Amino acid sequence: MAQFIPNITPESLAKKVILITGGANGIGASLVELCCENGAYVCFGDTAADAGDQLARELSVSSSSRPRAIFHQTDVTDYKSILALFDAALETYGHIDHVVAAAGIQEIGNWFDPALTLEDVREPATTKVLDVNLYGCLYVSRIASVYLRQNRPPNTDRSITLISSIAGFKESPGLFVYQASKHGVLGILRSLRQYLPFTPHQLRINAVCPWMTTTGMVKGIEHDWLKAGLPKNLPLDVAKITAGLVVDEKLNGTSMYVEGGRGWEIEANLDRLEPQWLGEQPSRSLAKGQAVLGSGSNWTNY
Repeated sequence: MAQFIPNITPESLAKKVILITGGANGIGASLVELCCENGAYVCFGDTAADAGDQLARELSVSSSSRPRAIFHQTDVTDYKSILALFDAALETYGHIDHVVAAAGIQEIGNWFDPALTLEDVREPATTKVLDVNLYGCLYVSRIASVYLRQNRPPNTDRSITLISSIAGFKESPGLFVYQASKHGVLGILRSLRQYLPFTPHQLRINAVCPWMTTTGMVKGIEHDWLKAGLPKNLPLDVAKITAGLVVDEKLNGTSMYVEGGRGWEIEANLDRLEPQWLGEQPSRSLAKGQAVLGSGSNWTNY
């Protein structure tokens, strides 16, 4: 795989307006801070109101005109709540340059608990993990595809970045719903990467797939992980890779696997090696079928 070296400078982020969901804690909060420190304006949302308000105040304390960061309490499972976040960014800054969907939660309970009985299984399990991790990314991507076009000068770079996980492409036993949701996030990327770059959208889209990152999500496994001497990411490590995708105008349709603070692009090798893992004849046939599908706009013509 090709290692990705992010090139983040004050010049690359200066005066950019970046909207981030899930920005009050963990990776999202590190990204908010990193962008602001490099001259960007950030509008971020989260359900954690106290943490979000405090972070916005700290980052805007020296702002002389427009606030460096604004926080809006946001629930990504609520479409109107996301709209309100985008409206706040547009009203405050006049336009939006880049959007990062970083809101996510860990597995809740055990859908496949061996202790389930015939009575237990009659009650549906929670779908909140899907609602936050997958539907939240779909909602943000849909709304961003419109808001990023507003008040946009010609040939201005705009992008969407989705936070997936190593669970988006590698099995993660015990994380049944979480894994399904993160696979779905890469599905969003792959369905949009040949669609959004063209008229009228003219947008880039990329994804980040972090491995073990020291946030509240991994407290249950962190001790054994570190004892085994395995690599870990700090939230800032993942934030740097994410910001690198935001500022690199050449990148579209990539997935960056992040381990030990380093980023590795995985989509190019999946495509390049397709004749080997799928077979040469099926790969050729698949390519012809993909060419017939084109942008996919005919699926809904019925």
